Amino acid sequence: MLKFLLLTIISLLLAGCTSNVMVSTRKALPPVYKDINDTHQEKKDITVSVFRLQNFTDTPRAGMRASNIAEGILKSKGYQIISHVYEKEYSFKKAYRKAKNDGSKYFLFGGVSEWRYKTGIDGEPAVSLQMSLYKTKNKKLIWSATGSDSDWGNGSIGTTAQSMMLHMMEE
Repeated sequence: MLKFLLLTIISLLLAGCTSNVMVSTRKALPPVYKDINDTHQEKKDITVSVFRLQNFTDTPRAGMRASNIAEGILKSKGYQIISHVYEKEYSFKKAYRKAKNDGSKYFLFGGVSEWRYKTGIDGEPAVSLQMSLYKTKNKKLIWSATGSDSDWGNGSIGTTAQSMMLHMMEE
């Protein structure tokens, strides 16, 4: 009985230190690799224009930082990237036009609503953002995910955001 009580208390304490909330569309990101047979995969050339996420925080360049991480994750998944991360923030309409001029099949657009270290003794990192992938041809929403996460006081915003985005972009 004492073991059970101790384990319950420890798990409640650990659960209170970190949190993770995720909401996404039913569909996953478009697959880059197609299985031909058991030993061979064919890679599709899928180009994505990545735009700086809109910054709705008090943290300077939070949108640029988050977009840079998203860009790296998409590259690691095999997508060809046309980066607009280091350019100004675009409105949805202008991002769509720019992606169309790029000749990309999709474009990534969204916003960051939290990117900070919480106040207090531990100063835990907290991140909250929304990303959507649209088809450039007709502005149709293909995939969307919203996530919020926080970590221990010894974690960084970058690692917290990267971990959360990897989870958001799981196939």
